[in-house]
Amino acid sequence: MTMSTLRRLREAPRHLLVCEKSNFGHVKSRHRQHVETHYHNYRVSFLIPECGVLSKELKNLVMDFGPYYLVKDLPLHELIAQEFINNFVKKGSCYALTYNTNIDQDNTVALLPNGKLILSLDKDTYEEIGLQGRPSQYSGRKVMRYIVTLDLMDPSFNPESKKYKRASWALNEKKPLEFSFLLAWHHEGTEESTITSYFSKYQIQEHQPKVTLSTSRDLQCPLLQSGALEGKPEESCGAAELFDWLGAVFSNVELNNHAFSFVSTYCCPQPSVLVEKAYLCTITGFIVSEKIRLLLEQLCCKAGQAKTGSW
Repeated sequence: MTMSTLRRLREAPRHLLVCEKSNFGHVKSRHRQHVETHYHNYRVSFLIPECGVLSKELKNLVMDFGPYYLVKDLPLHELIAQEFINNFVKKGSCYALTYNTNIDQDNTVALLPNGKLILSLDKDTYEEIGLQGRPSQYSGRKVMRYIVTLDLMDPSFNPESKKYKRASWALNEKKPLEFSFLLAWHHEGTEESTITSYFSKYQIQEHQPKVTLSTSRDLQCPLLQSGALEGKPEESCGAAELFDWLGAVFSNVELNNHAFSFVSTYCCPQPSVLVEKAYLCTITGFIVSEKIRLLLEQLCCKAGQAKTGSW
């Protein structure tokens, strides 16, 4: 083992936390873009200080985050079938992600709501499949992974085009691939078809997100100033401190800073304020971006109506 390798092992892992200051009501606010382009979400949590009961509007929204589906052993060519594209991809926001695959080791596939079907393939599979792609940016000097992107919304991606015929040949005959997929579909208006009926010949299971609701009593909360992202000594806490604190709260970490604790001596950053009660909610599952955007907008609406001075 070289000295440079030993030196890297002793270093703390690199991380990046980006914080932006914005007003949700501002015409140039990017919060909606940030949410809607974070396509695949496993968990979303929110905390409302000085709240003991969730409003009817928020509770209804939280309980209506699903459903999503697990389809087992689904041939990949089913996702480029014209019937699937016309019924789901073009009539709403369709999400798909391979289930129980490791992005750094296995072949993985993701369907984004903008119609992009992205294949992350190992070197051997890429060479066998015969579709044009590019080296993964995470491959390093020796390229071992490739990315193939098919735009299902592209007008030229139709049954009569060479592009479509080659993709169909590659996934049906040249290198058939099967995966278990998580699927979700967000759409407006009358539902003409369903994921369950469309994939009825495969093993498909419908799931609802898991919702955890609780009220925390006498919670020590960081004192914040909306205009000071980095915080001010003895006046307010910074965004990074708030991020750490939120993680501790949603992980049920005790914030007492007991010297005898062998698990955690973490405590609420200072300055802080004692909140009599706070409402915590966590939603876990395969969550579409549109639902998170609706939740954020509802929270903003409720915060605007609140008569309390708390954040």
